[in-house]
This record gives sequence, structure tokens and C-alpha cells, in this order.
Amino acid sequence: MLSKNEAKYIQSLSHKKQRQESGLFIAEGVKLVDELINSSLLIRKIYATDQWNRTISENYDLVRVSEDELQKISLLQKANQVLAIVEEPRPEPLQVVENKWMIALDCIQDPGNMGTIIRIADWFGIDTIVASEDSVDAFNPKVVQSTMGSIIRVKVYYMPVEGFLQSVKVPVYGALLKGQPVYGIQDTRPGVLVIGNESKGIHEQLLPLIDCPVNIPRIGEAESLNAAVATGILLSHLTGKGTAH
Repeated sequence: MLSKNEAKYIQSLSHKKQRQESGLFIAEGVKLVDELINSSLLIRKIYATDQWNRTISENYDLVRVSEDELQKISLLQKANQVLAIVEEPRPEPLQVVENKWMIALDCIQDPGNMGTIIRIADWFGIDTIVASEDSVDAFNPKVVQSTMGSIIRVKVYYMPVEGFLQSVKVPVYGALLKGQPVYGIQDTRPGVLVIGNESKGIHEQLLPLIDCPVNIPRIGEAESLNAAVATGILLSHLTGKGTAH
């Protein structure tokens, strides 16, 4: 039986302030919770219907709930068998490693974009993202769902992007309309790819710190590309160039 206070507390984790105070986040759905169980992240509690028939260790605090109860605490339109309360990982101090790609996000505000970019990073073997402090929280429930489990493997560090770019000694690539067409680049060295805000692009103060502005040539009539889609296209070309990947 799920108490009203418990349900209210779980729902409160949809708010950034509550997540920061508690160090906890919500993960929902069979695939995501299965991945979490097989990861090093600490699960505080699992709420599941009888449909979720996984055999798990007694170390887990498992609460069986009805479908109606799960729907009450779910942040999804339709609850999917299981919801977990998970401790946010504490990443090790940020290290910039040569011959290893990183992504820097300048004011990415859409949870779907953030989650998809984390998933794209995971696809390309990138395990570190630096995000400006005005970017959406990586443990926002919509972000977590959009990562499809990649939030387990990709670390997101929040800090001033300008200071970060000033400190790195690797090439800095930036997604800019006036950049060099990415298809024509013959050779690249691993570095940092900067992706700007969905509507305003990369802030002006960051432009002098970009060594190689790149763009995706437009063939059709679309006004712009989604930030996550652009990230995937650029990484597909940049990480495939040269011999150091």
C-alpha cells in the first residue's frame, strides 16, 4: 500500500530543487530500471506492479503497487510496470583527456534535446559532457527517459562553459551557421564539440574560443536543425576523420 505522503514525496522529485536537496532522481520503465539494476548506481527503492516479474536481490527495497498506484506516482502519460528512486552519481573531478572527444552544451534547455544528446554521446563512445549552468538538469525525469539508459554511462558536469573552453588544450569545434561545411573536413583531432542554444545558438562570448567552426550544409528548405540531430550529424563526420579515434 502506497501512502499519500510517500506518493507526494515521489512526485516532488520532478522538481530540480527537491532533487538537488535529496540527491535522488526518478527512473521509469522496464528497460531503464533493468539497466540500472545492472549498473553501479544505487537504487533506493523500486515500486512495481505484479507485471514486473524480475528476480532481484533481497538488498533492493521493492514495494508492490497496483497499476492505479503506479500511475499516480508516474510522470509518464502511461506508467510502465516499474519506477525506481535512484541516487544521483557523484562524478569524479573533470579531466580533459587528449585523443578523447567531449561535448560542451551552451544553454540547452529542452529536456528531450538534452536526453537525446546524452544518448548520442553514448553511441559515439563519449562519456563526458560539460553543460552551462543554465542548461536543463540531466536528472530531470524527461531527460532521464530520453537517454534510454545512457545517463548511467555519460557524466554531465555543470560549469561556466567559457571558463572550461579557456582551460582546455585540445581543439574546440563549434556548430555555427558560418562554419566550414563538415563534409569537407579531411582530418580532425579529438577535442570538444560545442553545441549552442536551440534558438540562439552559441553565445557571442564563446566564439573567440572556437578553433574550428563547422556547419551542416542545407540542401532543402528547413529553417534549422534540432540541436540533438545536429549533434549526431556533426559527430558522425568529425569522429570518423583522421587516425586518432
